[in-house]
Amino acid sequence: MERISWHQYFMAQSHLLALRSTCTRLMVGATIVRDKRIIAGGYNGSISGGKHCIEDGCYVIENHCVRTIHAEINAILQCAKFGVPTEGSEIYVTHFPCLNCCKSIIQAGIKKVYYAQDYKNHEYAIELFEAADVVVEQVELEEMVLDLHSEEKLTFTADLLNRLENLGLPSTELESLKEKANKLYTSS
Repeated sequence: MERISWHQYFMAQSHLLALRSTCTRLMVGATIVRDKRIIAGGYNGSISGGKHCIEDGCYVIENHCVRTIHAEINAILQCAKFGVPTEGSEIYVTHFPCLNCCKSIIQAGIKKVYYAQDYKNHEYAIELFEAADVVVEQVELEEMVLDLHSEEKLTFTADLLNRLENLGLPSTELESLKEKANKLYTSS
């Protein structure tokens, strides 16, 4: 078995963190890394001990939930709380950072931002990252790397479809099954 890349490892961690999110609008996770070591992680949700969106709904003002602290901010604040420097570190985020998170990332001295999915990529955020010499790169999570048996499943499915074809399954049914298998293995 081949080892997964560092990018996939840290992005998978961010996606795992996102599963702790209490936001009902978008689940986001962030992992701060220095020297290939995780120094902090965060997800979007309410303040510690506060009401959560999953319990009381979002508190929306001007189309923004003001109850939610973004994942990137939570990760940066975790570093601040425990005295862990962020200067020169990298951050892996499930979604492109919003404008406020962009400014916080720059102020924290984080030098590289890796994100999995585009999300309202603000032009000014992109401009600020460029001006601050922050490297920004999209690194999508390859979900198949998390499945230790993905190759076996792909081979089994391909063999099964071939056998059905050899047994004379009508082409319309076979194409339908192939489409379903393709969606199953390529969905994100």
